Amino acid sequence: MCILRSVRSNKSTLSGAARRWLLFIGAQLAIVPCAEAQCVDPSTLVKTTVSISRNFDAEERKVTPGIVGIGGTGWFLTPEVMVTAAHVSEAMRLSTTQWKDIEVWDGKSKTVVATRIQSVAGSLTEKMVLVNLRTPFSGAVSLPVRQEPLFPEERVVTLAYPKGHLRFARGRFVAYGEDRQFSGAAMMEIYEGADRLVLDHGASGAPVLDCQGRVVAVVSSILTQTLNFGLHSVKVSTAWQTPNVISMPADALTGSSRSE
Repeated sequence: MCILRSVRSNKSTLSGAARRWLLFIGAQLAIVPCAEAQCVDPSTLVKTTVSISRNFDAEERKVTPGIVGIGGTGWFLTPEVMVTAAHVSEAMRLSTTQWKDIEVWDGKSKTVVATRIQSVAGSLTEKMVLVNLRTPFSGAVSLPVRQEPLFPEERVVTLAYPKGHLRFARGRFVAYGEDRQFSGAAMMEIYEGADRLVLDHGASGAPVLDCQGRVVAVVSSILTQTLNFGLHSVKVSTAWQTPNVISMPADALTGSSRSE
């Protein structure tokens, strides 16, 4: 809910400059809460994003002993094209030539879909992958991609499937990375209430959206550290008011073919 309150003043006691300054402050106090209240609710976008996984066969398991499969998050550019992080498709051993089955979970049912890599997008070390679906995914809702860059403190929302469970989160864009390790990456601070680890393993590939529901970035990884206490270890996030999610700017997708 957005509440606008008027401010009354005695014009006879305020100068013109003072009245203008008071009106400016009042406008800022009124506009900022309203802008946040109008941000798209990620829970209304559940048909745009899915959990994706691939179980390895016996031969593939020999290559990576102890690993039976890989999971991540994907979202629909079209009902026939899904976007995820490159390291997810690489870990799944998807191919540009061979159709391979993956399991798609939309929060209600699981569907096996034949897929292959259409193209790779992005100029960073970590890239985004467009994955072709042999059959259009039933009920899929496409997400638009924003071309304009983000501005500092811009509000963002996301939905993802960490550990195969649908989670919603909000946050803000902090800055584009400038150091060598994160150069060009979109650095975000994303959380759900007090939970700064809401985007855990399996969230890679999730869309980060602006308040209009346009994809501005794709989740790559989260920033954490591990604290050791004797035989026990605890994973913790970064401090509040600092980035905790590394993502890839989505504008690189705007020049990509939306389907083949």
